[in-house]
Amino acid sequence: QVQLVESGGGSVQAGGSLRLSCAASGYTSIDDYCMGWFRQLPGKEREGVAAIRPGGVTTYYADSVKGRFRISRDNAENTLNLQMDLLKPEDTAMYYCAGVSVSWDRCAGGWDTQGAYKYWGQGTQVTVSS
Repeated sequence: QVQLVESGGGSVQAGGSLRLSCAASGYTSIDDYCMGWFRQLPGKEREGVAAIRPGGVTTYYADSVKGRFRISRDNAENTLNLQMDLLKPEDTAMYYCAGVSVSWDRCAGGWDTQGAYKYWGQGTQVTVSS
C-alpha cells in the first residue's frame, strides 16, 4: 500500500520561506515515479504547482511559482521536497503531494493534471500573511 505523508506547512509572513516534505512508503523507489505538488483553496480545484519526472532531474513549474519554488527528490530517504521562497499571500493554500507510476513523457504531458496522479497525501496547510 502506497502512502504519502506531507509535513512542513505553517504560517509565515510574505517574503518568508517554507520547506515542505513528503515521505513516501510502499514504493520500490520514489525515483521510478512522477511526483508532484498541488495546492487547493476551499471551493476551488487543485492547481499543479511543481513536478519532477521519473528517473531524472527534469522539473516542471507553474508560472506563478517559477523562480521562487524548487522541487527535489531524495531517493535515499524516499522523500519529495518543495522549497518555497519569497512567499506571497496568494500562495496560501492546502498543499498536497501526489505520485503516479508513468513514463517520463506522460509525466511531462500531464504533470499539472490532478487526474493523472494515483496516490495522494492528506495535505499540509501553508498560510502567508501580508
